[in-house]
Amino acid sequence: MFSLTVRRHFMIAHSLPREAFGPAQGLHGATFVAEVAFRRRALNNDAIVLDIGAAGTIIEEVLAGLNYRNLDEHPDFQGKLSTTEALAEYVAQQVGTRIKDTDDGRELAGIDVTLRENPDAWATYSLDLTA
Repeated sequence: MFSLTVRRHFMIAHSLPREAFGPAQGLHGATFVAEVAFRRRALNNDAIVLDIGAAGTIIEEVLAGLNYRNLDEHPDFQGKLSTTEALAEYVAQQVGTRIKDTDDGRELAGIDVTLRENPDAWATYSLDLTA
């Protein structure tokens, strides 16, 4: 299995209004590094997983809808907790939707989205594109 990983960062504001989140219950900001790994069983005819520029453009399009936004007011997160794990799933789903109709996207086996909240904590969501 081959993979190509492309990174970008984005900043959000949100609150996590449950006792389990302690001080993060209140409105606060977070800066995430998003690492999106595209997995493929075999390289394409150009001996690559995916064009790095095309992958970066898709990631930037997805993150543009989150960057500098208060997720408490974002329509896709109404009534949902915007935890790091939930954000990783959201980014994976959005990237998957955009890439599945591209030539190389149809050959991808999956996408792994890792969101690094700080150097010591991160969450990953893996999306299977073969199902």
